[in-house]
Amino acid sequence: MQTGIHPQLKPTGLVKHYLLLLSLLLPGLVLAQADPNPPMEDFNMEASDPQAMEIADQVMASMGGRAAWDNARYLSWTVFGEDHVWDKWTGRFRWQGDSTVVLMNIHTMEGRAFTNGDEVMDADELLKGAYRDWINAGYWLLMPYKLKDSGVTLGYKEDGQTADGREAHILTLGFEGVGLTPQNGYDVYVDKESGLVTQWSYYANADQEEPSFTTTWDGYEYYGGIMLANTRAVPGDESNARVLSNLGVYSELPDAVFEDSGWISLASLGTQEESAY
Repeated sequence: MQTGIHPQLKPTGLVKHYLLLLSLLLPGLVLAQADPNPPMEDFNMEASDPQAMEIADQVMASMGGRAAWDNARYLSWTVFGEDHVWDKWTGRFRWQGDSTVVLMNIHTMEGRAFTNGDEVMDADELLKGAYRDWINAGYWLLMPYKLKDSGVTLGYKEDGQTADGREAHILTLGFEGVGLTPQNGYDVYVDKESGLVTQWSYYANADQEEPSFTTTWDGYEYYGGIMLANTRAVPGDESNARVLSNLGVYSELPDAVFEDSGWISLASLGTQEESAY
């Protein structure tokens, strides 16, 4: 009994050549189709605008790229007179304000609080307050990295200009089932030349006609391979700009940062990781 491939099914020379070519191309095609900036789980892709999502990817690339953002582990910043240090990989979080220090994990909501060095035994409200501040103050620092975040619907409003006359794409951010104030909304101005967010407008209620406030998003510098902007100013009133200080991105920090109840200076956290860009 004859075995092997049926004569009519044997590959011809042309077919063999095609199969070889396909085997060489497929790995490249798979890589080309891989999303360099995949959305977070529960991002509302179906309701989001394709052009807006493409611009969000450009923003991520302009700020250092998704890989650099994912690899940025420890971040520090001061805004509204309060200090923050966040371990982005594990959820550990240090908050300092006035005479109070909160050490917690934003994933588990477990932690401890200290006032003037003494532990607060009933610390639930302080933990909740620090968590609220992590959301709010974190957004003031990191919003451009969160355009495709969980619960977000990303829209394209129009071509427009920032207050200083620069051409910009205006994106909209809406929320559902996420955060503490899902009724909020934002207009996000992406500069057409730089690909960076250069202005935002905040709506306490997404359906209101006029924004509650508008500020610039300025002062970009590299920290540990990613870009952060430190200045928020009401257009026309730059003399009263709000400046975020103690910005830092670190590859390593001692555990004591998230365990020591004593006040620490964020400026003493160490030398920031050198930018690879």
